[in-house]
Amino acid sequence: MSTEIRSNTELPAQRTDVELYTDDHLTLVGELAEPLGRPARGTIVTLHPLPTAQGFMDSHVLKKAAARLPDLAGIAVLRFNFRSVSSPRGTSEGTFGDGVSEGFDLRAAVREVTARGLPAPWLVGWSFGTEVVLKHALEHVAAGTVAGVVLLSPPLHRTSDEELARWASVDVPVVALVPEHDDFLRPDEAARRFAPAPNVRVVPIEGAKHLWVGERYVRIVLDTIADLVVPGSAPLPTHTDLPVRSA
Repeated sequence: MSTEIRSNTELPAQRTDVELYTDDHLTLVGELAEPLGRPARGTIVTLHPLPTAQGFMDSHVLKKAAARLPDLAGIAVLRFNFRSVSSPRGTSEGTFGDGVSEGFDLRAAVREVTARGLPAPWLVGWSFGTEVVLKHALEHVAAGTVAGVVLLSPPLHRTSDEELARWASVDVPVVALVPEHDDFLRPDEAARRFAPAPNVRVVPIEGAKHLWVGERYVRIVLDTIADLVVPGSAPLPTHTDLPVRSA
């Protein structure tokens, strides 16, 4: 019997608790969700919203990515808590670094998926997570360990025009999904701010808000991510014949 995939649906996957070790000697907690019984076709590393505004590895879009993408698209999903952040998985060591020392956290996450031999990692940052990507991910792009970048609701509060300009020379896809009704950066202003890096593709999402509340907008985000990481995998199914559980 076919079951509709709802907001709290968790599809089958191999789920492994992981610990990440940073170059400044912290231990971060996370989870790796991989396709069950088959190799991953692609990989995403997720970077969550602002810790001081309740952002964590279980922020809903990222949790739903881990709940659905391994089964529906064959994509491995690494989620983790930035330094100082707590979730049901546990608490990462350290103190909030306002996007600066979190560069060490990003490096540890990329190192983890690379060491595991997971294919073609993409970075998916949401809000504060986009700032960490834009400030610190160029070293990983240059090293060939990142295949592309998705920026969800980029606020560009902590990212300077000079930092954005450094992205103009990258040769991997960079896609910014910008909600029409975002609280911090709306599509017209995003196009202006990203002008120093014209290769960043700004995609306005009609009707959406910063937090992507509503199954319609979650599906837009996950379809976009899936089709970038594993071309041809979207639109993702909205029903499943497999056993499911509530996340």
